[in-house]
Amino acid sequence: MIENMMHDQASGLRRMTKLSSTKVITVTGGKGGVGKTNVTLSMAISMARQGKKVMVLDADLGLANVDVMLGLRSGRNLSHVLAGQCDLQDVILEGPYGVKIIPGSSGTQKMAELSPAQHAGLIRAFGNLQDDIDVLLVDTAAGISDMVLSFARAAQDVLVVVCDEPTSITDAYALIKVLSREYDVQRFKIVANMVRSYREGRDLFTKLTRVTERFLDANLELVACVPLDDRVRQAVKRQKIVVDAFPRSPAALALTALSNKALTWPVPHNPGGHLEFFVERLLVKPTSSEVPRGE
Repeated sequence: MIENMMHDQASGLRRMTKLSSTKVITVTGGKGGVGKTNVTLSMAISMARQGKKVMVLDADLGLANVDVMLGLRSGRNLSHVLAGQCDLQDVILEGPYGVKIIPGSSGTQKMAELSPAQHAGLIRAFGNLQDDIDVLLVDTAAGISDMVLSFARAAQDVLVVVCDEPTSITDAYALIKVLSREYDVQRFKIVANMVRSYREGRDLFTKLTRVTERFLDANLELVACVPLDDRVRQAVKRQKIVVDAFPRSPAALALTALSNKALTWPVPHNPGGHLEFFVERLLVKPTSSEVPRGE
């Protein structure tokens, strides 16, 4: 029954395919406290300033905080959508520069791991979405739960945020290891966050690549070194994002440069470039015949 429901929803999503493709970027990090959400929202705002239609999915389904960081109030969130109490369109909030926000739920343990039927509900929700989206940024939870792994493997680009702490490096490696070995994700874009210099960022990247090159068949690319900047903390206290509150600060400039770079990353011109394919992939476990990313 569940398989039939999934097939019906997937077919519905294929029917809604748009001519333009949606760039899907999952931002993750292995552990909490590395600045994933700040990176995600900074990219979203920077892209929206350039006229892109941007949506942020708060995929931390147990401890969501995207709406709080922006000072937005959400009466309903994704948990209400999956419970059938409202449509996805009903929970979307509008953030700075027109960025669309899909708030997750906070303090709801059962939302941390979704059943196959709830996955199908997520597909149905996106299938009914009316918004035309250029970029979907997915801000995942910390750790290597099934949902984090699903969101990562379904995206076109996986952005791993890491800082210069042993636990951050270890957890980022663990995430990359699982995605590489079990989900055929081979390409990872690395953001060295809260570093004191570009050299420190390069050294951090070297520490990570030293172990991945030895044990994994994975390609890592350093795409940004974001400096440690007290303006980030000041912006958070104001419930604003640093690229908006302090656009000329060192961290904001680095994050804006990252956003500009991300907009140049190619969008596939095959079905994988469409939003509905991203959501369909959340349901499908990889098989031995699945073509690895990047080939």
